[in-house]
Amino acid sequence: MVAVFGIRPMTPSSTPDVLAAHLRGTTSNDLAVAALAMARRFEAGATMWCLSPAFPQYARDIVAEFMHPTDARARALRAVAVGASDPVSQLRVEARIGDLLLAISTADRVEVAAAMRRAPAWGLTTIWIGNGARPEPGAADNVLWVDSDYDVAAHVDAFLALWHRLRDLTHAFLGDPSLVEGEDPGVCLANGDCFTCSDEGHLGEIVTARTAGDFDRLAVARTAGGLEEIDASLVGEIGPGDLVVIHAGSAIGLVESAGATTGGTRDESAGGTAR
Repeated sequence: MVAVFGIRPMTPSSTPDVLAAHLRGTTSNDLAVAALAMARRFEAGATMWCLSPAFPQYARDIVAEFMHPTDARARALRAVAVGASDPVSQLRVEARIGDLLLAISTADRVEVAAAMRRAPAWGLTTIWIGNGARPEPGAADNVLWVDSDYDVAAHVDAFLALWHRLRDLTHAFLGDPSLVEGEDPGVCLANGDCFTCSDEGHLGEIVTARTAGDFDRLAVARTAGGLEEIDASLVGEIGPGDLVVIHAGSAIGLVESAGATTGGTRDESAGGTAR
C-alpha cells in the first residue's frame, strides 16, 4: 500500500483505537466541539463544502457518505465537492452564510489556506483535517491534526479514520434535538449586539468600491453578517475581491488583495451572493 503524506500502512495487529495516541494537538474534546458545530449548522440547513486538492476522491467520498448514508438511522445531508482548480472563486459564488467548509489537506496548500482566510467573511464555519506541519493558529475554526508517522489499517488512511469519528459524532449530535436546536453559542454574525464583536475587527471581502470625494472612499463588503457599507479611506486603493479588516464601520487594514488568489488579476466577480 502506498503511503499517504508520509503515513505508512500499519500492521494487521494494530487497531484504529490507537488513533488518539497519534493525534497532534487534537483531543476528544476537539472532535466533539467540531462535530457539535457541524451538527448545529446542518440542523439550520447548511451545505457542507468539501475540499481536498491533492486527493479529490476524498472530497467526493465524503459527499457521498453525507448525501447517501449507509446507516438507516442517519439523515441525508447536503454536501458538495469543491473543484481543486479555483476553490476560492467557486465558494465565493456558491457558498451561503451559515454553510460549512471542510478541508482535508496539508497546511502548505495555498488554495486551501486562501479559502480558509476568506471563509469568515463568507460566514462559513471551517474544519481543517491534515497532518505534518500545522496551520497557523486561527487558520480554521476547528483544526484536527494527525501525526505524520501514524500507521493506519490496510486501505484506510489517518485522514479518513479521523473523519469517520467526526462524521459519527456529528450524526450522534443530530440525533439529540436538545443539543442542536437554537443558536450556536460559538457563532456570532457580528450584528452589533455582541459586546466582544462590537470592540473587535471582523473580516470583509470587498464587493464594490468607489471614490466619494477628494479624500473619501466608500465600499460595500461581504461579511458574515451580510453586505455592509464601509468607509475605506484608511486602506488606500482597494477593489473587488480584496480582503479587509473592518472595525466600527471602517476598513482599517488590508489582509489580502484579490490578486493573491487569482494569479495577480483582480477578480471582478468577487461580490458573489450574500444570502
